[in-house]
Amino acid sequence: MIESIIDKDIELLIFLNNLGTTQWDGFWLFISNKFSAIPLYLLLLYLSFKNFGLKKTFVMVLFVVLFITISDQTSNLFKYGFKRLRPCHDESIQGLIRLVKERCGGLYSYYSAHASNSMVLAVFFSLLLKNTYKFITYFLIVWALLVAFSRIYIGVHFPLDVFTGALIGAFYGFILFKLFKVFLKKFMPN
Repeated sequence: MIESIIDKDIELLIFLNNLGTTQWDGFWLFISNKFSAIPLYLLLLYLSFKNFGLKKTFVMVLFVVLFITISDQTSNLFKYGFKRLRPCHDESIQGLIRLVKERCGGLYSYYSAHASNSMVLAVFFSLLLKNTYKFITYFLIVWALLVAFSRIYIGVHFPLDVFTGALIGAFYGFILFKLFKVFLKKFMPN
């Protein structure tokens, strides 16, 4: 059964990755670049400051950094535990996919830290700001899904890598939100 899932995952990667064209490569490389989201992070920081003030925003940043670190390191544990090669390192399919980046990246792919980390932020800030900014949930989830898909598009992750990463990231984002709310209630009630 696992072999069947992996075979379907490879087929889906080849299909989705080969939908790409050189006209769209720049867009997907931009979406996949972690630094391209800095304006979004600054906006989220500003909205948090506007709603919660400096002290609570500072605590929130500490919580976010902690959970992004946990998300990232969990991804590394999975990568070195499963040791599934990235598509661009897998010689059996290298000629069948488009590697859009100049370099492939790390050796292992399961699961995508990009997908996980972006979903942590999307879920956390969606829950945190949804009552004040109704649009934010849709925008952030779409952004996180675009980041996840970009990893398939550029040829560095399988669909199952990004799906698993997004699920784990959503879970961590929800837990982060709950723990942050408990912390505020207990230690910063006003």
